[in-house]
Amino acid sequence: MADAIDLTGDGGVIKTILRKSKTDAVGPTENFPLVDVHYEGTLADTGEVFDTTHEDNTIFSFELGKGSVIKAWEIAVKTMKVGEVAKITCKPEYAYGSAGSPPDIPPEATLVFEVELVACRPRKGSSLGSVSEERARLEELKKQRELAAAVKEEEKKKREEAKAAAAARLQAKLEAKKGQGKGKGYSHIEGRDVAKLFSEVNLTCVDIKKC
Repeated sequence: MADAIDLTGDGGVIKTILRKSKTDAVGPTENFPLVDVHYEGTLADTGEVFDTTHEDNTIFSFELGKGSVIKAWEIAVKTMKVGEVAKITCKPEYAYGSAGSPPDIPPEATLVFEVELVACRPRKGSSLGSVSEERARLEELKKQRELAAAVKEEEKKKREEAKAAAAARLQAKLEAKKGQGKGKGYSHIEGRDVAKLFSEVNLTCVDIKKC
């Protein structure tokens, strides 16, 4: 399991990397302060989801350093790289404090966010100098998108391979049971045996989701 990182030194903002970015991925900078993220926010006490971009597959965009998001996000997101997914746990003083954010977030609530950094971009209307610099900027944005897509494609491939391997193991076990039954078909397999076999496949699928 990835180590938890105390970003504030007082336990106020804890970051745990759930999925690492590619080694050559970039992160937010002074020239690229606008960030695009996917996220899901839950209440630490109950696990209740109070906000998410995943239901309608939208992207949330904001500019770092402008105070448009909670302190925890300002602190944590600037440490991320494109393609990275992190769990960010934040105490009330780095979130919505004693006021909360009714009706979804009660006062003094500790929050847990799962955040994916999709891209980082230059400020709208900013001047990036020469044509060559503009071309470099566009190439960098393209690279970021390709890196994020590559990470997702790699995960998809791993899931498909693991599922195929699990199905093959299940088929082999069923065939072995069939052979032991001397041609009587599958009727001789006891219910608990079938349940055990399918349980193994389900456990494999759960493990896949953790990748």
